[in-house]
Amino acid sequence: MQNKKKYDSIKQRGFIQQQSDEKEIEKMINEGGVTFYVGFDPTADSMHVGHLLPIMAMAHLQRAGHKPIAIIGGGTTMIGDPSGKTEMRKILSRDEIEANGKKLLEQLKRYLDFSGDKALFINNADWLINLNYIEFLRDVGKYFRVNEMVKMEAYKLRLAREEGLSFLEFNYQLLQAYDFLVLFERYGCNLQMGGDDQWGNILAGVDLIRKSKGGTAYALTFPLLTTASGGKMGKTESGAVWLDAKRTSPYEYYQYWINSDDRDVEKFFKLFTFLAVEDISKICGQDLRNAKEILAYETTKITHGEKEADQAREASQKLFSGNVEDLKNIPTTKISANDLESLTVLDLFVTSGLCSSKSEARKLISASGAYVNGQSVESESQIGASLVKNGSIILRKGKKTFHKIIIA
Repeated sequence: MQNKKKYDSIKQRGFIQQQSDEKEIEKMINEGGVTFYVGFDPTADSMHVGHLLPIMAMAHLQRAGHKPIAIIGGGTTMIGDPSGKTEMRKILSRDEIEANGKKLLEQLKRYLDFSGDKALFINNADWLINLNYIEFLRDVGKYFRVNEMVKMEAYKLRLAREEGLSFLEFNYQLLQAYDFLVLFERYGCNLQMGGDDQWGNILAGVDLIRKSKGGTAYALTFPLLTTASGGKMGKTESGAVWLDAKRTSPYEYYQYWINSDDRDVEKFFKLFTFLAVEDISKICGQDLRNAKEILAYETTKITHGEKEADQAREASQKLFSGNVEDLKNIPTTKISANDLESLTVLDLFVTSGLCSSKSEARKLISASGAYVNGQSVESESQIGASLVKNGSIILRKGKKTFHKIIIA
Protein backbone atom coordinates (compact mmCIF):
# COMPACT_ATOMS: atom_id res chain seq x y z
CA MET A 1 0.00 0.00 0.00
CA GLN A 2 1.64 3.23 -1.14
CA ASN A 3 2.00 5.90 1.57
CA LYS A 4 -0.32 8.42 -0.06
CA LYS A 5 -2.99 5.75 -0.43
CA LYS A 6 -3.02 4.39 3.12
CA TYR A 7 -5.61 6.79 4.45
CA ASP A 8 -7.64 6.72 1.23
CA SER A 9 -7.79 2.93 1.39
CA ILE A 10 -9.08 2.91 4.97
CA LYS A 11 -11.67 5.56 4.12
CA GLN A 12 -12.70 3.93 0.85
CA ARG A 13 -13.33 0.64 2.64
CA GLY A 14 -15.79 2.38 4.94
CA PHE A 15 -14.00 2.29 8.29
CA ILE A 16 -14.32 5.98 9.13
CA GLN A 17 -17.40 7.62 10.64
CA GLN A 18 -16.09 10.60 12.68
CA GLN A 19 -12.64 12.13 13.24
CA SER A 20 -11.41 14.81 15.60
CA ASP A 21 -8.98 16.25 13.02
CA GLU A 22 -9.23 14.73 9.55
CA LYS A 23 -6.19 16.45 8.04
CA GLU A 24 -3.85 15.44 10.86
CA ILE A 25 -5.18 11.89 11.03
CA GLU A 26 -4.78 11.54 7.26
CA LYS A 27 -1.20 12.79 7.53
CA MET A 28 -0.41 10.41 10.41
CA ILE A 29 -1.80 7.36 8.65
CA ASN A 30 -0.07 8.15 5.37
CA GLU A 31 3.31 8.73 7.05
CA GLY A 32 3.13 5.52 9.10
CA GLY A 33 4.33 4.66 12.58
CA VAL A 34 1.18 5.62 14.50
CA THR A 35 0.55 3.85 17.80
CA PHE A 36 -3.21 3.50 18.23
CA TYR A 37 -5.55 1.61 20.48
CA VAL A 38 -8.97 0.00 20.58
CA GLY A 39 -10.61 -1.26 23.76
CA PHE A 40 -12.51 -4.51 24.25
CA ASP A 41 -14.44 -5.27 27.42
CA PRO A 42 -14.26 -9.06 28.04
CA THR A 43 -17.92 -9.51 28.98
CA ALA A 44 -18.01 -12.96 27.32
CA ASP A 45 -15.52 -15.71 26.51
CA SER A 46 -15.77 -14.97 22.79
CA MET A 47 -16.17 -12.01 20.50
CA HIS A 48 -18.74 -12.10 17.74
CA VAL A 49 -19.13 -10.77 14.21
CA GLY A 50 -20.25 -7.44 15.65
CA HIS A 51 -16.68 -6.96 16.95
CA LEU A 52 -15.09 -7.63 13.57
CA LEU A 53 -15.19 -4.08 12.22
CA PRO A 54 -12.75 -2.62 14.80
CA ILE A 55 -10.61 -5.76 14.65
CA MET A 56 -10.32 -5.58 10.86
CA ALA A 57 -9.61 -1.85 11.02
CA MET A 58 -6.72 -2.62 13.39
CA ALA A 59 -5.48 -5.34 11.05
CA HIS A 60 -5.56 -3.07 7.99
CA LEU A 61 -3.71 -0.30 9.84
CA GLN A 62 -1.10 -2.73 11.12
CA ARG A 63 -0.51 -3.92 7.56
CA ALA A 64 -0.08 -0.26 6.62
CA GLY A 65 2.81 0.08 9.08
CA HIS A 66 1.10 1.16 12.30
CA LYS A 67 1.22 -0.34 15.78
CA PRO A 68 -2.03 -1.51 17.39
CA ILE A 69 -2.67 -1.78 21.10
CA ALA A 70 -5.59 -3.98 22.09
CA ILE A 71 -6.80 -3.00 25.54
CA ILE A 72 -8.76 -5.61 27.46
CA GLY A 73 -10.93 -3.87 30.00
CA GLY A 74 -10.17 -5.94 33.06
CA GLY A 75 -10.78 -2.83 35.13
CA THR A 76 -13.51 -1.07 33.14
CA THR A 77 -15.54 -4.27 32.74
CA MET A 78 -15.98 -4.26 36.51
CA ILE A 79 -17.81 -0.94 36.07
CA GLY A 80 -19.77 -1.52 32.85
CA ASP A 81 -20.01 0.83 29.87
CA PRO A 82 -23.48 2.43 29.62
CA SER A 83 -22.94 3.47 25.97
CA GLY A 84 -25.66 2.05 23.77
CA LYS A 85 -27.23 0.17 26.68
CA THR A 86 -30.73 0.64 28.05
CA GLU A 87 -29.95 -1.15 31.30
CA MET A 88 -27.00 -1.85 33.57
CA ARG A 89 -24.60 -4.55 32.40
CA LYS A 90 -24.08 -7.72 34.42
CA ILE A 91 -21.15 -7.31 36.81
CA LEU A 92 -18.55 -10.06 36.37
CA SER A 93 -15.99 -11.32 38.88
CA ARG A 94 -12.28 -10.67 38.37
CA ASP A 95 -11.71 -14.38 37.68
CA GLU A 96 -14.40 -14.40 34.96
CA ILE A 97 -12.96 -11.27 33.38
CA GLU A 98 -9.42 -12.65 33.40
CA ALA A 99 -10.51 -15.97 31.87
CA ASN A 100 -12.49 -14.18 29.15
CA GLY A 101 -9.53 -11.89 28.40
CA LYS A 102 -7.22 -14.84 27.73
CA LYS A 103 -9.68 -16.28 25.21
CA LEU A 104 -10.11 -12.92 23.49
CA LEU A 105 -6.34 -12.67 23.04
CA GLU A 106 -6.28 -16.03 21.24
CA GLN A 107 -8.97 -14.76 18.88
CA LEU A 108 -7.18 -11.46 18.22
CA LYS A 109 -4.04 -13.40 17.25
CA ARG A 110 -5.87 -14.63 14.14
CA TYR A 111 -6.10 -11.06 12.85
CA LEU A 112 -3.13 -9.20 14.38
CA ASP A 113 0.58 -9.99 14.47
CA PHE A 114 1.74 -9.87 18.10
CA SER A 115 5.26 -11.12 17.37
CA GLY A 116 8.15 -8.97 18.52
CA ASP A 117 6.86 -5.48 19.23
CA LYS A 118 4.40 -5.29 16.33
CA ALA A 119 1.29 -5.15 18.55
CA LEU A 120 0.51 -5.00 22.26
CA PHE A 121 -2.16 -6.70 24.33
CA ILE A 122 -2.67 -4.91 27.65
CA ASN A 123 -5.14 -5.24 30.52
CA ASN A 124 -6.23 -1.91 31.96
CA ALA A 125 -6.69 -3.64 35.32
CA ASP A 126 -2.90 -3.19 35.62
CA TRP A 127 -3.39 0.50 36.44
CA LEU A 128 -7.08 0.79 37.34
CA ILE A 129 -7.59 -1.83 40.05
CA ASN A 130 -5.23 -0.28 42.59
CA LEU A 131 -6.09 3.37 41.93
CA ASN A 132 -6.31 5.56 45.01
CA TYR A 133 -9.82 6.99 44.68
CA ILE A 134 -9.10 10.29 46.41
CA GLU A 135 -5.98 10.91 44.33
CA PHE A 136 -7.82 9.90 41.15
CA LEU A 137 -10.64 12.38 41.80
CA ARG A 138 -8.14 15.12 42.59
CA ASP A 139 -5.80 14.48 39.65
CA VAL A 140 -8.26 13.35 36.96
CA GLY A 141 -11.80 14.10 38.08
CA LYS A 142 -11.12 17.82 38.27
CA TYR A 143 -10.93 18.00 34.46
CA PHE A 144 -14.50 16.72 33.94
CA ARG A 145 -17.70 18.76 34.07
CA VAL A 146 -20.90 16.94 35.04
CA ASN A 147 -23.11 19.32 33.04
CA GLU A 148 -21.16 18.39 29.91
CA MET A 149 -21.15 14.65 30.66
CA VAL A 150 -24.93 14.40 31.07
CA LYS A 151 -25.39 15.91 27.61
CA MET A 152 -23.86 12.77 26.08
CA GLU A 153 -26.41 10.67 24.22
CA ALA A 154 -25.50 7.52 26.20
CA TYR A 155 -26.15 9.23 29.52
CA LYS A 156 -29.28 11.08 28.33
CA LEU A 157 -30.82 7.80 27.16
CA ARG A 158 -30.30 6.17 30.54
CA LEU A 159 -31.33 9.18 32.60
CA ALA A 160 -34.65 9.31 30.76
CA ARG A 161 -35.49 5.74 31.80
CA GLU A 162 -37.04 4.75 35.11
CA GLU A 163 -34.03 2.71 36.28
CA GLY A 164 -31.75 5.68 35.61
CA LEU A 165 -27.95 5.61 35.53
CA SER A 166 -25.92 4.21 38.42
CA PHE A 167 -23.05 6.24 39.85
CA LEU A 168 -20.88 3.21 39.13
CA GLU A 169 -21.53 3.56 35.38
CA PHE A 170 -21.19 7.34 35.53
CA ASN A 171 -17.50 6.80 36.34
CA TYR A 172 -16.89 4.81 33.14
CA GLN A 173 -16.02 7.81 31.00
CA LEU A 174 -13.38 8.97 33.47
CA LEU A 175 -11.74 5.55 33.49
CA GLN A 176 -11.71 5.22 29.69
CA ALA A 177 -10.24 8.71 29.38
CA TYR A 178 -7.61 7.76 31.95
CA ASP A 179 -6.74 4.67 29.89
CA PHE A 180 -5.93 6.93 26.94
CA LEU A 181 -3.78 9.15 29.16
CA VAL A 182 -1.82 6.17 30.51
CA LEU A 183 -1.21 4.78 27.01
CA PHE A 184 -0.21 8.23 25.76
CA GLU A 185 2.39 8.54 28.52
CA ARG A 186 3.72 4.97 28.50
CA TYR A 187 3.60 4.02 24.82
CA GLY A 188 3.26 7.25 22.87
CA CYS A 189 -0.24 6.23 21.80
CA ASN A 190 -1.97 9.26 20.29
CA LEU A 191 -4.95 7.78 18.45
CA GLN A 192 -7.94 6.00 19.97
CA MET A 193 -10.49 4.25 17.77
CA GLY A 194 -13.85 2.69 18.52
CA GLY A 195 -17.48 2.38 17.54
CA ASP A 196 -19.38 5.60 16.94
CA ASP A 197 -21.24 5.14 20.23
CA GLN A 198 -17.85 5.70 21.89
CA TRP A 199 -17.32 9.16 20.36
CA GLY A 200 -17.95 11.04 23.61
CA ASN A 201 -15.76 8.71 25.69
CA ILE A 202 -12.89 8.93 23.21
CA LEU A 203 -13.07 12.72 23.02
CA ALA A 204 -12.97 12.80 26.83
CA GLY A 205 -9.58 11.11 26.63
CA VAL A 206 -8.37 13.55 23.97
CA ASP A 207 -9.40 16.45 26.21
CA LEU A 208 -7.82 14.91 29.31
CA ILE A 209 -4.47 14.53 27.54
CA ARG A 210 -4.63 18.14 26.35
CA LYS A 211 -5.69 19.59 29.70
CA SER A 212 -3.47 17.54 32.00
CA LYS A 213 -0.33 17.12 29.86
CA GLY A 214 -0.61 19.71 27.12
CA GLY A 215 -0.40 16.82 24.65
CA THR A 216 -2.14 16.25 21.33
CA ALA A 217 -4.16 13.13 20.68
CA TYR A 218 -6.85 12.17 18.19
CA ALA A 219 -10.18 10.34 17.97
CA LEU A 220 -11.59 8.21 15.17
CA THR A 221 -14.80 6.20 15.18
CA PHE A 222 -16.22 3.45 12.99
CA PRO A 223 -19.81 3.33 11.75
CA LEU A 224 -22.30 1.27 13.74
CA LEU A 225 -23.23 -1.33 11.15
CA THR A 226 -26.61 -2.79 10.40
CA THR A 227 -27.46 -5.10 7.54
CA ALA A 228 -29.37 -3.85 4.52
CA SER A 229 -32.52 -5.42 5.95
CA GLY A 230 -32.11 -3.35 9.12
CA GLY A 231 -30.86 -6.19 11.33
CA LYS A 232 -28.01 -5.91 13.80
CA MET A 233 -24.64 -7.00 12.41
CA GLY A 234 -23.74 -10.52 13.50
CA LYS A 235 -27.22 -11.45 14.72
CA THR A 236 -29.32 -14.31 13.35
CA GLU A 237 -32.57 -15.95 14.38
CA SER A 238 -30.59 -18.42 16.48
CA GLY A 239 -28.47 -15.73 18.17
CA ALA A 240 -25.04 -14.16 17.81
CA VAL A 241 -22.46 -15.37 15.28
CA TRP A 242 -19.42 -16.01 17.49
CA LEU A 243 -15.75 -16.08 16.50
CA ASP A 244 -15.17 -19.10 18.76
CA ALA A 245 -15.60 -22.31 16.76
CA LYS A 246 -17.12 -24.03 19.81
CA ARG A 247 -19.95 -21.52 19.90
CA THR A 248 -20.42 -21.02 16.14
CA SER A 249 -18.97 -23.78 13.97
CA PRO A 250 -16.86 -22.82 10.92
CA TYR A 251 -19.66 -24.20 8.74
CA GLU A 252 -22.29 -22.00 10.45
CA TYR A 253 -19.89 -19.06 10.23
CA TYR A 254 -19.45 -19.68 6.50
CA GLN A 255 -23.23 -19.89 6.08
CA TYR A 256 -23.74 -16.55 7.81
CA TRP A 257 -21.66 -14.81 5.13
CA ILE A 258 -22.94 -16.77 2.14
CA ASN A 259 -26.49 -15.86 3.17
CA SER A 260 -25.69 -12.14 3.16
CA ASP A 261 -28.23 -9.80 1.67
CA ASP A 262 -27.28 -9.03 -1.95
CA ARG A 263 -27.07 -5.34 -1.05
CA ASP A 264 -24.45 -5.97 1.64
CA VAL A 265 -21.97 -8.11 -0.30
CA GLU A 266 -19.65 -5.41 -1.63
CA LYS A 267 -19.66 -3.54 1.70
CA PHE A 268 -18.82 -6.73 3.59
CA PHE A 269 -15.97 -7.50 1.17
CA LYS A 270 -14.40 -4.10 1.85
CA LEU A 271 -14.76 -4.27 5.62
CA PHE A 272 -14.16 -7.92 6.41
CA THR A 273 -11.59 -9.19 3.90
CA PHE A 274 -8.10 -8.16 2.82
CA LEU A 275 -8.84 -8.32 -0.90
CA ALA A 276 -7.94 -5.19 -2.87
CA VAL A 277 -10.82 -2.80 -3.52
CA GLU A 278 -10.20 -3.06 -7.27
CA ASP A 279 -10.56 -6.85 -7.13
CA ILE A 280 -13.69 -6.56 -4.99
CA SER A 281 -15.36 -4.40 -7.62
CA LYS A 282 -14.62 -6.98 -10.31
CA ILE A 283 -15.91 -9.87 -8.18
CA CYS A 284 -19.14 -8.09 -7.26
CA GLY A 285 -19.70 -7.01 -10.84
CA GLN A 286 -20.04 -10.61 -11.97
CA ASP A 287 -22.08 -13.58 -10.67
CA LEU A 288 -23.47 -12.68 -7.24
CA ARG A 289 -23.70 -16.29 -6.05
CA ASN A 290 -20.02 -16.74 -6.82
CA ALA A 291 -19.23 -13.44 -5.07
CA LYS A 292 -20.96 -14.66 -1.91
CA GLU A 293 -18.99 -17.90 -2.00
CA ILE A 294 -15.74 -15.94 -2.21
CA LEU A 295 -16.86 -13.63 0.61
CA ALA A 296 -17.81 -16.57 2.83
CA TYR A 297 -14.55 -18.37 2.07
CA GLU A 298 -12.31 -15.35 2.69
CA THR A 299 -14.00 -14.38 5.97
CA THR A 300 -13.98 -17.96 7.24
CA LYS A 301 -10.33 -18.41 6.27
CA ILE A 302 -9.33 -15.33 8.28
CA THR A 303 -11.25 -16.39 11.38
CA HIS A 304 -10.86 -20.18 11.33
CA GLY A 305 -8.00 -20.96 8.97
CA GLU A 306 -7.73 -22.30 5.43
CA LYS A 307 -8.48 -25.94 6.29
CA GLU A 308 -11.77 -25.12 8.03
CA ALA A 309 -12.71 -22.73 5.22
CA ASP A 310 -12.10 -25.47 2.65
CA GLN A 311 -14.30 -27.91 4.59
CA ALA A 312 -17.05 -25.34 5.09
CA ARG A 313 -17.06 -24.52 1.38
CA GLU A 314 -17.22 -28.20 0.45
CA ALA A 315 -20.11 -28.76 2.86
CA SER A 316 -21.97 -25.74 1.53
CA GLN A 317 -21.55 -26.84 -2.07
CA LYS A 318 -22.86 -30.33 -1.27
CA LEU A 319 -25.83 -28.86 0.55
CA PHE A 320 -26.58 -26.64 -2.41
CA SER A 321 -26.55 -29.69 -4.70
CA GLY A 322 -28.73 -31.70 -2.30
CA ASN A 323 -26.02 -34.20 -1.32
CA VAL A 324 -26.18 -33.98 2.47
CA GLU A 325 -26.14 -37.47 3.99
CA ASP A 326 -22.35 -37.92 4.11
CA LEU A 327 -21.49 -34.46 5.44
CA LYS A 328 -19.65 -34.08 8.74
CA ASN A 329 -19.43 -30.32 8.88
CA ILE A 330 -23.05 -29.23 9.24
CA PRO A 331 -24.39 -28.61 12.79
CA THR A 332 -25.38 -31.86 14.51
CA THR A 333 -27.30 -33.06 17.55
CA LYS A 334 -27.06 -36.56 18.98
CA ILE A 335 -30.22 -38.27 20.20
CA SER A 336 -30.48 -41.81 21.55
CA ALA A 337 -32.73 -44.29 19.77
CA ASN A 338 -34.79 -44.69 22.94
CA ASP A 339 -35.40 -40.94 23.29
CA LEU A 340 -36.27 -40.66 19.63
CA GLU A 341 -39.27 -42.97 20.14
CA SER A 342 -41.08 -40.25 22.10
CA LEU A 343 -40.14 -37.26 19.93
CA THR A 344 -42.27 -35.81 17.15
CA VAL A 345 -40.97 -33.84 14.21
CA LEU A 346 -41.94 -30.69 16.15
CA ASP A 347 -39.65 -31.75 18.98
CA LEU A 348 -36.80 -32.38 16.55
CA PHE A 349 -36.97 -28.88 15.07
CA VAL A 350 -36.92 -27.39 18.59
CA THR A 351 -34.19 -29.73 19.90
CA SER A 352 -31.98 -28.93 16.92
CA GLY A 353 -32.33 -25.19 17.54
CA LEU A 354 -33.84 -24.56 14.11
CA CYS A 355 -36.98 -23.35 15.91
CA SER A 356 -37.19 -21.74 19.32
CA SER A 357 -40.56 -23.28 20.22
CA LYS A 358 -43.16 -25.77 19.04
CA SER A 359 -45.42 -22.92 17.97
CA GLU A 360 -42.65 -21.58 15.72
CA ALA A 361 -42.13 -25.07 14.31
CA ARG A 362 -45.87 -25.38 13.59
CA LYS A 363 -45.80 -22.07 11.71
CA LEU A 364 -42.78 -23.25 9.73
CA ILE A 365 -44.55 -26.47 8.75
CA SER A 366 -47.78 -24.69 7.82
CA ALA A 367 -45.75 -22.33 5.62
CA SER A 368 -44.15 -25.35 3.87
CA GLY A 369 -40.73 -24.30 5.14
CA ALA A 370 -39.84 -27.46 7.11
CA TYR A 371 -38.10 -30.39 5.46
CA VAL A 372 -36.96 -33.82 6.64
CA ASN A 373 -34.50 -35.74 4.48
CA GLY A 374 -35.29 -33.44 1.59
CA GLN A 375 -39.07 -33.91 1.79
CA SER A 376 -41.53 -31.25 2.94
CA VAL A 377 -43.06 -32.03 6.34
CA GLU A 378 -46.79 -32.62 5.98
CA SER A 379 -47.70 -33.74 9.51
CA GLU A 380 -46.40 -32.28 12.76
CA SER A 381 -47.20 -35.53 14.58
CA GLN A 382 -44.72 -37.69 12.67
CA ILE A 383 -42.63 -39.72 15.13
CA GLY A 384 -38.86 -39.20 14.97
CA ALA A 385 -38.06 -42.92 14.82
CA SER A 386 -39.94 -43.23 11.54
CA LEU A 387 -37.77 -40.55 9.93
CA VAL A 388 -34.34 -42.17 10.39
CA LYS A 389 -32.38 -42.69 7.19
CA ASN A 390 -28.88 -44.20 7.25
CA GLY A 391 -28.60 -43.62 10.99
CA SER A 392 -29.51 -39.94 10.88
CA ILE A 393 -32.22 -37.39 10.13
CA ILE A 394 -31.52 -34.34 7.98
CA LEU A 395 -33.65 -31.33 8.95
CA ARG A 396 -33.94 -28.23 6.83
CA LYS A 397 -35.46 -24.85 7.58
CA GLY A 398 -36.30 -22.89 4.46
CA LYS A 399 -33.89 -23.22 1.57
CA LYS A 400 -30.50 -23.00 3.25
CA THR A 401 -30.48 -23.86 6.97
CA PHE A 402 -29.65 -27.51 7.69
CA HIS A 403 -29.19 -29.57 10.84
CA LYS A 404 -28.28 -33.24 11.20
CA ILE A 405 -29.76 -35.44 13.93
CA ILE A 406 -27.43 -38.36 14.63
CA ILE A 407 -28.97 -41.39 16.26
CA ALA A 408 -26.56 -42.44 19.01
